Amino acid sequence: MKLNKIYSAILLSTLPLTPALAAGLDRSGQSIAAFLQPGNYAEAGISILDPKVQSNQLKVNDMAEDYYFPSAAIKVQATEHISIGLLYDQPFGAESLYPSNNPVFGANGEATQVEVETHNLSALIGYQPTENWNFYAGPVYQTVQGTVSLRGLAYGGASKLGSYDINLKEDEAYGWLAGFAYQIPEIALKTAVTYRSEIKHELDTTETFGFGAIQRPNALTEVITPQSVNIDFQTGIAANTLAFANIRWVHWDQFAVTPKFLNAASGNNLIDYSDDQWSATVGVGRKFNSHWSGSASVGYDSGAGNPVTTLGPTEGYWTVGLGGQYSPAENYFIQAGVKYFWLGDAHAQTGGNIVGEFTDNYALGYGLKIGYRF
Repeated sequence: MKLNKIYSAILLSTLPLTPALAAGLDRSGQSIAAFLQPGNYAEAGISILDPKVQSNQLKVNDMAEDYYFPSAAIKVQATEHISIGLLYDQPFGAESLYPSNNPVFGANGEATQVEVETHNLSALIGYQPTENWNFYAGPVYQTVQGTVSLRGLAYGGASKLGSYDINLKEDEAYGWLAGFAYQIPEIALKTAVTYRSEIKHELDTTETFGFGAIQRPNALTEVITPQSVNIDFQTGIAANTLAFANIRWVHWDQFAVTPKFLNAASGNNLIDYSDDQWSATVGVGRKFNSHWSGSASVGYDSGAGNPVTTLGPTEGYWTVGLGGQYSPAENYFIQAGVKYFWLGDAHAQTGGNIVGEFTDNYALGYGLKIGYRF
């Protein structure tokens, strides 16, 4: 079974799109698939996630906020043996808001909430000694910022941490990535292994207690975004049909955010995780005709330990996904996809004490991407 270069190019860009709700703060999955496209290539996409995370025990109907994150990439085959690329994504993040009228997570009309935002810009250079091999590496520029408010009896009420706020000002830092890929284009076989380093940030921090009455500015909080490894594989299995798989490992088990004054007052971290994340996606893509192709996938995420923080009270997930691609011409396409997430039940804790259980959680993810070959 062989595929010509046009078929291969179409199938290599087949869905799944991956709007993520992964372990820890993982979001984008940090794919470099765009850089491994043949020839010159550019894409832009957006993913949207609509989660529902609830606790009947604590009378919380939904604490997870909808969010979206864009991505973009460009890859240029500068010479027969050298390629360069630039990838943008938002690899880590969190967004949640508890109901303010719930005394467990609210007080004085205010609610427990969190917002963490990151941006990544990865520059790559690849060397292809033969048609089959590609060795690549490059620097990664990353920014991180966040705000967290703790309210309610879950944190000991106003006399303890139930009136605490922290503002982590945006910080920029650098890391790196490296990897290799092997391919046989005639049968759409490609495998790639990519390592990303951890990135260390020192964020200017303001902490307040007593609903802002007591301020503790001018501190530094260390945040180290974790190292990770992605393994990607695909191969043609029949005419116009391929199978694909992705395995991802993220080193969460030593991750902790420990603000100076919160730790002094309570002896605890603001956020920490006990286990590494393992996730996998497998699926099948098929080209139906010169204009249409599609895919179906299933996925699994292990979570990063249980009990978990109240700021993200789920443990892993299972997913199913469907996607479609329309190619009006050979050199560009439009993709759309949807995923359903069965989110794992979890016990939420603060300061090592379990507050309650969150169950029957789920999410819907949507994605849209445009790709162009030039």
